[in-house]
Amino acid sequence: MNKRDLIETVAASAEITKKEAEKVVTATLDAIVEGLVKEGKVVLPGFGSFETRIRTERVARNIKIGAKIKVPAKKAPAFKPGKAMKDAVEKK
Repeated sequence: MNKRDLIETVAASAEITKKEAEKVVTATLDAIVEGLVKEGKVVLPGFGSFETRIRTERVARNIKIGAKIKVPAKKAPAFKPGKAMKDAVEKK
């Protein structure tokens, strides 16, 4: 499922126009990103939690030339599914 499919599903489920559903989906995704930037974590009970994790600096290898390169430390978003989501996926 991509964003367009999600918008169509929300529109049908909520009985609203696709234009309105697009605003809702976009606002929701923007709010999740904003929450990660400001607080580092967004928790949606029953669905899961989004958080930022620090990836430490590491040494990698360029496979084309065999040279070692340093990959700098960085923040990365991560998602951990909630129990309700895990159970729903397991049943299917």
